[in-house]
Amino acid sequence: MKVLLLNGSPRPNGNTAAALREMEQVFAQEGVETELVHVGGQSIRGCIGCGKCREKGRCVFDDLVNETAPKFAACDGLVAGSPVYYASANATLVAFLTRLFYSAGFDKTMKVGASVVAARRGGLSAAFDELNKFFTISGMPVASGQYWNSVHGAAPGEATGDLEGMQSMRTLARNMVFLMRGIALAKEKYGLPERESPQKTNFIR
Repeated sequence: MKVLLLNGSPRPNGNTAAALREMEQVFAQEGVETELVHVGGQSIRGCIGCGKCREKGRCVFDDLVNETAPKFAACDGLVAGSPVYYASANATLVAFLTRLFYSAGFDKTMKVGASVVAARRGGLSAAFDELNKFFTISGMPVASGQYWNSVHGAAPGEATGDLEGMQSMRTLARNMVFLMRGIALAKEKYGLPERESPQKTNFIR
């Protein structure tokens, strides 16, 4: 099994990274392969809604999004980690996820998703909800821990002193492994759930 971790912070060794590293240790103990992609330090533009990805099978802007898409397709779980700015996830990460999820046309059903957020004090739950919406619109079960998946810290690395937050990261990783394994067994025995043809209903006719 493999988990792809996205660090949405511009600081490769900040508090978001500390939370993801805590999860990585558990994944390693459980024999789950991981790969970390540092998104936050990249120059990622937002989606322009051109629709070219439907023709090309990839985003028209050839950057980290297209580089990451096959890794996303191959993984069993995805963790999106972000610092919190104005009760929102890092705009670079949101632009990255918007283009990745929209342009990568493969079926994401039953890949396990988890979001992790880091802040000095507040705005965590709003950013946490924002990131989870990428998973729920894509048929991806969302892994939970023992609390909302968040850590607190101001200076880089300070979140390691948030003992409850670090414990939450470890619990989240263990729950994610359990869920991925359970889904793998269910797929072997039952296959994926039946999918109906999409029904598109516009509100303005």
